[in-house]
Amino acid sequence: MRIIAFFSLTALLCLFSQSSAAQILNPKKILERKANRAIEKKTEQVIDSLFDKKEKPKETPPAAETPKPATTEKTEPTPEIIEKKATTPDLQLYSKYDFVPGEKVIFYDDFSQDNIGDFPAGWNTNGSAEIVTSNLYPGRWMQFIGGGDIWTDSLLTLPENYTIEFDVVPIKGEAGQMTGYCFRLMQSYNVRSWDAGSTPGLAGFGCGVEYYGRPYYRTYINSEEGRDLWLSGHKDDEQFYQKENQLYHVAVWVQKSRVRYYVGERKLFDLPKAFPLASVKMDRIRFDDGAALISNIRIAVGAPDMRNKLMTEGRLVSYGIYFDVNKDIVKPQSFGSLKEMATILNENPDIKIKIIGHTDADGADAANLDLSKRRAAAVKSELVRSFGIDAGRIETDGRGEAEPVGPDNSPAGKALNRRVEFIKL
Repeated sequence: MRIIAFFSLTALLCLFSQSSAAQILNPKKILERKANRAIEKKTEQVIDSLFDKKEKPKETPPAAETPKPATTEKTEPTPEIIEKKATTPDLQLYSKYDFVPGEKVIFYDDFSQDNIGDFPAGWNTNGSAEIVTSNLYPGRWMQFIGGGDIWTDSLLTLPENYTIEFDVVPIKGEAGQMTGYCFRLMQSYNVRSWDAGSTPGLAGFGCGVEYYGRPYYRTYINSEEGRDLWLSGHKDDEQFYQKENQLYHVAVWVQKSRVRYYVGERKLFDLPKAFPLASVKMDRIRFDDGAALISNIRIAVGAPDMRNKLMTEGRLVSYGIYFDVNKDIVKPQSFGSLKEMATILNENPDIKIKIIGHTDADGADAANLDLSKRRAAAVKSELVRSFGIDAGRIETDGRGEAEPVGPDNSPAGKALNRRVEFIKL
């Protein structure tokens, strides 16, 4: 052992032997330096270990598998979903939201009168769709998966100015992943059936998302006169991408040739000359090219002149203030309508108003009366909190289901009865 140690030490000395100018290091000092380096390294590891324990945040356990977005059975939401749905987005997120829905409802469908598992009445298809419920979002939804089209069976009579709204949830397609979807506003060629092709009908506006969530739009006019007037575009910024199993509120505002397209609180596209030809008159809506849940489809005649109605007629009915079913929390999509009312009040500081809530006839009379009062109070609260209106200028009341303005035996009639009324005092 001593011989081996001697030769090892000799070899070590040889490594440090250089020219006559080189210094011969003491073997004892070399061993001491190695020992010191080892001690320093170990000390650094201990310090790093203590620092990590103190500063490093705890790792978040992997999230549970996302529940299936739709089912034909009634399911209770998980605690995670309850927490998610209890959080209402701040109204101020919609500070640049200028959409104001039409005043008179001419089409509405939330599929509340359709049976679970059935194809929805009032629609047609060359593929398939069915009514389902979801453990993520309340109400009934039309679910379509695959390459078929679903369109309104009867033609729509649409004026020059109107708004279209619907809720959509992108879901997995037949391949087991999100495939996107397309919404079409079109002028039919074959009024009794579907129009084939990638640009169906005589003309159309298509909008939606691709399989990876990127939003897009396309306009087309299938005539010799309109062949050079087609438009298309998309949003490449990922902040605008839609995600699987997330709910989005889509709004389309048509004013003659101008088309504005909103998703959530953002206006994605504004096309001043989408349909510059007088011959283009849309008469049908359609969903296709993917997989999604659709509900709360609402078409209404153009935005009301809120100022004129309140100032000259003394009464204004608003359908642009939204609540979830049986809730009294004002949804952020209401910002455009609330902003219009706040502007009127700010420009006329002597005016006082009464806000009256109205409901449809679903549920008990007493519960509806209470809900209508709470909703009116919630609207007042938002005008005061978000727009700085003096609370002393606003009274509130509720009438429940007592004053219907439409038949309460259809989704469209119920949509007319759910409203907020402003009266000049």
